[in-house]
Amino acid sequence: MQGTYDYDKRKLLSSLCHGAIFFSTTLFSIGVPIVINLLTDDLVVKSNAKESINFHFNVWFWATVIGIPLGIISWITLGLGGILFFPVIALGFALHWGLTIWAILHCLSNPDEPFRYPFIFRVF
Repeated sequence: MQGTYDYDKRKLLSSLCHGAIFFSTTLFSIGVPIVINLLTDDLVVKSNAKESINFHFNVWFWATVIGIPLGIISWITLGLGGILFFPVIALGFALHWGLTIWAILHCLSNPDEPFRYPFIFRVF
């Protein structure tokens, strides 16, 4: 995706799309990429914004699918379930943060190439 774009701006906006999850896991994490997607005409930044939105939706989805049953089990077992499932929760955070950091580093080192998260379903 070639063009005459400011690479520093491309790096910043693409990294901001992926890194928005570090500011807040609520609507802010997808609000930033949505706003950037609407305001930019850079195709690489738009692609990174869409990929970021898809990743954040995946994080929310899997946190709900896995978190609700773990919460119920923990409540039923008076907290014992939470202790037993701590490795699952820790792995989830490690994957989430690790993939996000990987995306940011990719955007900074390869500004011409949009990042694609592995193993996620894409809505956009």
